[in-house]
Amino acid sequence: MPNGQHTVIDVHVLLVRGDDLLLIRRRGDYGGGMWHLPSGKLDPGESLPAAAARETAEEVGVYIEPAVLRHATTVHVADAGPVPRLGVFFEARSWTGEPYNREPDKCSAVEWFPLHNLPDKVIPYPLAGIRNYLDGDAFGLLGWPAADRSILV
Repeated sequence: MPNGQHTVIDVHVLLVRGDDLLLIRRRGDYGGGMWHLPSGKLDPGESLPAAAARETAEEVGVYIEPAVLRHATTVHVADAGPVPRLGVFFEARSWTGEPYNREPDKCSAVEWFPLHNLPDKVIPYPLAGIRNYLDGDAFGLLGWPAADRSILV
């Protein structure tokens, strides 16, 4: 790993309605045509819950009080870009508004799916967080050598 390497911090929001999960279909270079969660990067000076609430409002037009977000899991990812990423996933079961596509230049669809019957084409990074959430795992690794993963056993 190069000197001066940093880690990007992302927030992801699991909008859960009953037994359904909201996913968005990406356009463009990263994951074009594949499903993802509402998500984005942490801005300087921003708390994780505030970032999660902001990204959800920006992408799907629903408003969440940061205090109602529940930490669901964290995933440390080695292979989702030029530097590692730390994905912090939050569960939201209450919000104001009905989700819709607020970023048609970045997203081609917004749909609900049964939590236990997700579509085939979910980007591996958010899928790792969704699986951790469903399994009740607080932390996971993606794309790191097997030797790193063995410490989690």
